[in-house]
Amino acid sequence: MLTAAIVVALVPARAQQGTPEWVARQIDQRDTGRDSRAEMRMRLFDRRGRVRERALTISALRGTAGKGDRTLLRFSYPNDIRNTALLVWEHPDADDERFLFLPALGRVRRISGEEKQESFAGSDLSYEDIGGRDIADYTWAFANENATWTAPDGSMSAAWLLESRAKDRAAQYPRSVSLVLKDRFIIVHAEAFNARNERAKVFDVKRLERVNNIWSVMDLTVVNERDNTRTELTTTLLKYNLGLTENDFSRRQLEQPGP
Repeated sequence: MLTAAIVVALVPARAQQGTPEWVARQIDQRDTGRDSRAEMRMRLFDRRGRVRERALTISALRGTAGKGDRTLLRFSYPNDIRNTALLVWEHPDADDERFLFLPALGRVRRISGEEKQESFAGSDLSYEDIGGRDIADYTWAFANENATWTAPDGSMSAAWLLESRAKDRAAQYPRSVSLVLKDRFIIVHAEAFNARNERAKVFDVKRLERVNNIWSVMDLTVVNERDNTRTELTTTLLKYNLGLTENDFSRRQLEQPGP
C-alpha cells in the first residue's frame, strides 16, 4: 500500500535476521493481501491554511515470482482532475515504470526517473512515494533499536528507528528516518531530510485499524516543512483479496474512465 511504499520496496532476501536490512524486508513482506482497493479522501492545505478536497481510489496487486507490485491510483473528484490516473509497475531487477494519464489531453505520459521526486498532482507526495524504492539504492542503519511510538490514543508500542541514506548524491531527500512498529512491521512516522540535512517532509500515521485481520493505515498526514503545506489522506473504504489480476493494471486500463 501507499504508506509502506514511502520507505521501502525491495530488500535482499539474504539480509540477516535482526539487521536494519532485515527489518526493511519485513516491512515489505508483511501481509497486505494478494490485492487491495482503497477509497480515500485527500485534503490539500496551502501555506495560508486554505484547503482543497479530492477523492481517489488506489488499487494494488502483490507481485509474484519475477514480477513486482502493481499500483493504480485514480481521482474521481473534483471534476477538473476526475479520471486523472497514475499507474506504477515495479520491477525487481530494473527501474520501476510510472505512467500518468491526463484526460484533458487524452494521452499517457511516462514519468522519467528525474521526475520521480516531484510533487504528484499538487500534493505533498512525490511520484516516488506512490510505488516503491529499490533498497539497493540506499544504505540502512538503526538510529535507535529501542524506540517507542505513542499512538494518538495514548497507547505506546515498541519500535525501531530506522535510518536510510541514498547512494545517489543528487537525491532530493538523501536521508530519511522511520519509526517501525516491532510487532507489526508498520511505518508509523517518517522524516525526510534534504541535501543540507534539514528536515523537509514528515509523515505521520494518525489511525491504524485491522481490516480482514490485516493491520492497515487508515489516516496519514504528510507535512512539507519547507513549503509549509500539508496533505491529509483518509481511507473511507478498504477491501482486500478482491481477485484483481494484471489486466486490471494495464496501460489500457489506465485510460479507462472511473465509475
